Amino acid sequence: MTMLTVVTEAVPPRLRGRLAVWLLEVRAGVYIGNVSRKVREMIWEQINALAEDGNVVMAWATNTESGYDFQTYGTNRRMPIDEDGLRFVRFLPEPFNKP
Repeated sequence: MTMLTVVTEAVPPRLRGRLAVWLLEVRAGVYIGNVSRKVREMIWEQINALAEDGNVVMAWATNTESGYDFQTYGTNRRMPIDEDGLRFVRFLPEPFNKP
C-alpha cells in the first residue's frame, strides 16, 4: 500500500464521484488514500477516460531519491520535467495556452 494524492481541476462530477469510491476527498477536488499499485493504475485509467478538458495531478510515495513520483493529465501551466532521474515542475510563461 502506498500513500496517494490526486488533485483535480475542472473535471466532470462523474470522475469526482469515481475517485471518491477509492479515496477520501479532504477538500474540493483533493483526494488522498492508501492504495496498491494495481488500484493506483486503475484510478489513472479512470482519470484518462473521464477527465475530459479538466486537469489532474496524481502523486504517490515511492522508493526514489525524492521519495515520490507523479504524473499529470490535461493542460496546465505546470509541466513535469525529468533532470537526471529527479522530477521537477517547470512553469510555462503566461499565457501558456492561447494562440
